[in-house]
Amino acid sequence: MKKSEVYKLIDLIEIIKQLDELIAVHRKVGDSDFMISQYEAKKTKLMGSLIDELASPPVQSAQSYLLIKMLLNKYYPVKSEQDLIMDGDILKLAAAI
Repeated sequence: MKKSEVYKLIDLIEIIKQLDELIAVHRKVGDSDFMISQYEAKKTKLMGSLIDELASPPVQSAQSYLLIKMLLNKYYPVKSEQDLIMDGDILKLAAAI
């Protein structure tokens, strides 16, 4: 992987981190749901781009998938045991695609 590609990934992660902080601030202050949803939509779009980059063939590796898992756990944490996905759920989701 070229240094420019690494810096691009780092920049994406930094932007996602900043958006997550903005969302937390707006939730704490009690701002409108519209503003929060705008930040969340942008965060989701950037997270998708980051995952696409990490899962692309030139970068694809066990480490890149581990990083994807870590990013998802950090920015989209499981709130309760009920939110955990079981193997049967994964198969159902895969069949629905």
